Amino acid sequence: MAAARPKTDLFPYLLLVPALVVTLIIVAWPLVETVRLSFTDASLKPETNYVGFENYEKMFSRRFPEVIARTFYWMAISVAIKMVLGTFGAVLLNASVPGRTLFRVLVMPPWVVPIAIGVFIWGWMYNGQFGMISGLAQRLHLIAEPFEFLAYRNSAFMATIITDVWIGTPMVTIYLLAAMQGVPVDLHEAAWVDGANRFYRFRRITLPLIMPAIATMALLSAIWTFNSFDIIWILTEGGPRGSTTTMIIDTYKTAISRFKYGEGAARAVMIVIFLSLFSGFYFLMTSRIAKRGTIK
Repeated sequence: MAAARPKTDLFPYLLLVPALVVTLIIVAWPLVETVRLSFTDASLKPETNYVGFENYEKMFSRRFPEVIARTFYWMAISVAIKMVLGTFGAVLLNASVPGRTLFRVLVMPPWVVPIAIGVFIWGWMYNGQFGMISGLAQRLHLIAEPFEFLAYRNSAFMATIITDVWIGTPMVTIYLLAAMQGVPVDLHEAAWVDGANRFYRFRRITLPLIMPAIATMALLSAIWTFNSFDIIWILTEGGPRGSTTTMIIDTYKTAISRFKYGEGAARAVMIVIFLSLFSGFYFLMTSRIAKRGTIK
């Protein structure tokens, strides 16, 4: 006599239906529509024609490859600085020092303050006539006259990176601090008894155990930085002379400012492709780190 097949409980799957519907409406449908628009010449004109890969050909025949390189360069520098400062800050906040709770609270304002308000404040600070940075540099005799940080290509590029680092570092710090607090104290005590100094304990115990958290935070920070729009747009709007124009800024200018929706959609598709590849690489790396995350 054949054994009876177990009954499938459909109730858990029914609970997932609302979330699936919402995901399809706010994620899948806009993505499919964006891909469709990328193959058309959609604009303000009433008629829309299918143009095939013309928008993609135009995109790569112009200065878009330079925009791609600038975007990854901007993202790499910003994420690297945030990860270094965040790790260093997490180590300090994890130390047993008086006033540790106060320091943990003080690290949060850059992340808690609305991005627009924080960026506007940084814009005032970068101003050459009444900004604090230019004024302080003159008082210290580092510069002889007011300097407009947002008026020159290199200084504007670095100004946007500094602002992004200021906003993103607290999140990295708190995330890695939580990971460090999950490291067993017994391991540090045993290493201390054996004569290991703080740097050795951090390098051999703390760092390997929090490496999955570091990789995950690097992935999230890279995605947020890659898609960062508010900081650059409020400070420079992509200028001067395109020196701070990233892929997201170029897409906005093409689709919204110049009303070339088809070309803008093609740029948006490229952003999705890059982020998908980047995310897949980091997820693979995180999986490998988690598998070999043993203390050596």
